Amino acid sequence: MNSRAFRRNALSIAMGLCMASLAPVALAQDGSVIGQSQAGAQVTVTNPQTGFSRSVTADASGNYRFAFLPVGTYQLQTSVDGQPVGEAVQVRVGLGNATYVGSVDDAGTTTLGAVQVTGSRVINAVDVSSTESATNVTAEEIARMPVERSVSSVALLAPGVAGGSAGFGGISFGGSSVAENAFYINGLNVTDFYNRVGFSEAPFDFYQEFQVKTGGYSVEFGRTTGGVVNAVAKSGTNEFHSGAKVVLTPENWREEAHDSYLDGERYLTRSRDTSDSTRMNIWASGPLVKDKLFFFAMYEGRQVDPQNTDNQGNNLTEGNSDDGFWGTTLDWQVTNNNLLSLMAFSNENRVNSTTYDYDYDTDTIGDELSTGYSESGGKNWALTWTSYLTDNLSMKLMHGTNERNSITGSPVDGDCNYVTAGTGVVDPGVPLGCNNNSSIYDRNDEREQTRADFEWAAGDHLVRFGIDREVNTSDLSQVYSGPDRLQYNVYSAVAGTQNDNCGGFFVPDGYTACIRARQYEISGAFESNNQAWYIEDNWSITDDFILSLGIRNEAFDNKDAEGTTYIEMDDMWAPRLGFSWDMKSDGTTKLFGNVGRYFLPVANVINIKQGGALLDARSYYGFDGWEIRETNGVEYAMPILGEFMGFDDDQGDGTVGDLRSEVDSDMDPVYQDELILGFQQQLSQAWSWGVRGIYRKLNNAIDDINITATHCGRVSSNWVMANPGEEVTIWGDTDCDGVDDGYVSIDTSQGGYWTEADNYEFVDGEWEYAGSTPTGQRGWVKPERTYKALEFQVDRAWDDKWMFNGSYTLSWNEGNAEGPVNTDTNFGDTGRTENFDDPFVNLDGYGPLANDHRHQIKLRGTYALNDNWRVGATVDAKSGGPITGFGVGNPYNWKLYHSYYLCVENCTPPDGAAEGDTWSTSDRIYEHSPRGGEGRMPWTVDLGASVAYEREFGLATFRAKLAVYNLLNDQEPVWVYQELESSVGERDPFFGQERFLQSPRYAQLILSLSY
Repeated sequence: MNSRAFRRNALSIAMGLCMASLAPVALAQDGSVIGQSQAGAQVTVTNPQTGFSRSVTADASGNYRFAFLPVGTYQLQTSVDGQPVGEAVQVRVGLGNATYVGSVDDAGTTTLGAVQVTGSRVINAVDVSSTESATNVTAEEIARMPVERSVSSVALLAPGVAGGSAGFGGISFGGSSVAENAFYINGLNVTDFYNRVGFSEAPFDFYQEFQVKTGGYSVEFGRTTGGVVNAVAKSGTNEFHSGAKVVLTPENWREEAHDSYLDGERYLTRSRDTSDSTRMNIWASGPLVKDKLFFFAMYEGRQVDPQNTDNQGNNLTEGNSDDGFWGTTLDWQVTNNNLLSLMAFSNENRVNSTTYDYDYDTDTIGDELSTGYSESGGKNWALTWTSYLTDNLSMKLMHGTNERNSITGSPVDGDCNYVTAGTGVVDPGVPLGCNNNSSIYDRNDEREQTRADFEWAAGDHLVRFGIDREVNTSDLSQVYSGPDRLQYNVYSAVAGTQNDNCGGFFVPDGYTACIRARQYEISGAFESNNQAWYIEDNWSITDDFILSLGIRNEAFDNKDAEGTTYIEMDDMWAPRLGFSWDMKSDGTTKLFGNVGRYFLPVANVINIKQGGALLDARSYYGFDGWEIRETNGVEYAMPILGEFMGFDDDQGDGTVGDLRSEVDSDMDPVYQDELILGFQQQLSQAWSWGVRGIYRKLNNAIDDINITATHCGRVSSNWVMANPGEEVTIWGDTDCDGVDDGYVSIDTSQGGYWTEADNYEFVDGEWEYAGSTPTGQRGWVKPERTYKALEFQVDRAWDDKWMFNGSYTLSWNEGNAEGPVNTDTNFGDTGRTENFDDPFVNLDGYGPLANDHRHQIKLRGTYALNDNWRVGATVDAKSGGPITGFGVGNPYNWKLYHSYYLCVENCTPPDGAAEGDTWSTSDRIYEHSPRGGEGRMPWTVDLGASVAYEREFGLATFRAKLAVYNLLNDQEPVWVYQELESSVGERDPFFGQERFLQSPRYAQLILSLSY
């Protein structure tokens, strides 16, 4: 073999060992091997650790493919006429990866040669068979670096991924909101379908490998307009192994969080919040029947003791959690052509908590106030059958369930109400209320999932097709705690104004605060069915050019409390088109791109709140101070109800109602279009670099809008799930005789909301309401969101000495709608944001969105000092998000919501009025306050460092790692208060003040012994 041919073979083989090789493969816990050899040659792949072996025959062009291979390291051997050609080649199959082996030499002869590649990864090669954008990370790689032990932390290693900055957490992919992602373990979808922000998670040591898809993913993935995290659990081999690990995160290794002050007064108390955590797991793996049946089993015991104060520092809650986790995988090689795999785990957890009276100044814990508990997690399993039907046709069938519980309660729920107070409200000096549990809440979410995936290699075409179906059921019961099932919230207010926190009602003279007494009750079982089919052809047009053509058809079916379909969307066609061009025909330089459409389902929380007989009744009163009461010898404060201000149950009156009038009968789904163009180049055996341009556009939204007008003029207020700014069709009054008798269409870009001004007259020394002046209909602006980015990456592959990966992302995330949640206002109720409640919330609200981090820099690396010692470091630096100065009114209507307008003149009835003087809300003068117009939050830099030690003692291996996170202890704000107005014309003193900060520095010690 000449040297050039040898180099080309070496490069081709090394490509398969790359962490980021991402050709289309199955959704579950496997990858594939593809390559070229002599026509008619027999190619055999063998896993020495499990005895699994499979052979295929190269086609007339010398192409061969092994589909649906379990993750692992294999030996690949080519034979002609029963005689081996060259030596066996070691290849690693990664999660979701296509490992490419073999090439054609200059003489046109296909050869595997005697190329030997050692180690699991030699270079970060260019994968010319892939059109996707993804990052693979193994458990071994993470062990060498200071990566926090969570799936989200692994996802944050990928470029363009950022942590959510509001109180509901989550992660943002490519400018999307945190409620648009999907998460899988061994092919089982474990995404939270209730609110779509979280997911079911196992302890870190249960996982073997992760794949983070940030864009361009193929048609077997759907129900996401953000990103995908795909994980595979560990499994057993022919060798018995076992071990134990202790993870220590003591509270005295954690720095104090900063308290927040305004004008010398503490308004948020964090410095006494701590957490002490000890986790120990034991595991074992090996054969139950050699070469046939293998197991991996793990149990983790956990002792986690969190402690936190309330915002004022008046009470302290101590928690305790000691539930264990168990997980297992079973792999049965029924034959070399049939595999059966089971993955199961339970992450059920209970946290018991006790709340005490607390003196911040003396750091003294007083009497017990209340106790409570919360439960989460559930049992999960997935059973997968893989069949290699022929050399060219493979099948995978999977069925499983994913369970998530969410339960909160307290022994005093029937006796004590829950009370909160906002900033600026006088402090009573004793705890608020006598219950730390806000509601009696019991919800069980269960997903039943079934899917079938097929792969057929037909010459130059690789055809993949399949179906999948999910039945997602939420069983819920929720009421507020307390004898009257009311929650009391006290907010600061200004007399003589209409305050948003006071329901938009007029605040009477003499009051500096108002009380919202809220009753919130709902129960029932709520179901959503999601199903899809897909087909994709990966066509090798030439040896150097691959074209991927795919189509996915989605259908979503949401049902109300009575089991009746009330939102149904089908025939959602999601085309995907991609290409990859091996520009130099040697596997070192690639130009690639893809364009696709992605749909997002409606979260189950909408079924509950729109179709679940929700009672959300709110009464508003003036605040007449605090009444000090006592229970069990402990004093607490309850608000004294003053003058009644108003009542509303617009959000739910306790009945299901006629959903024909509350849901658009021809509603379009939420979908996003994406365009990616990228370039990758291998610089040497170890170094490679790449650049990627990304454009994403959100084309639609589903949210609740308040329809108050039709062709008949003003009508009764009706909250409708619809597409804002589009035509909405609901059951209503067709002939304007006051009787609903048919479907009515409303172009909500032009109308649908009745506007009017409130008028007041000065009578007997005070202002009195004097009626309203109608002004006509207004329509909604259409939701918009675009994400434009340039991503640069450079990678130096691990060679048992050192590795490095760096990325820089320059991006613009702009529009008037973040997505199903709203970070700006810290609102995490998916699909029911305030953004489109009336037409004025989003009016003139185009600008940088909450997840707009213009610059992101990510670095990670490892260096081996010698055979025993390694050091590692990570850097995650990003520019801060935009700050908006929200108002609460607008120039066109009296109704109060967040807005992009500030009142600057004639905001309230004038002082010194004479008898008979009048004033109208239409007299107010406003100025535009643009989205992001108040600057940006500061850069955040998170530096992690670790030192690891490893040594073998005969059959045992000892490992230790000390990791420090946020080494510089930066505690910059990641979210600030953005309400510039507390009420019309009044500036909120807390505007721009910090609310959520970076987590303080903490250290963690990991000790393990394995055999």
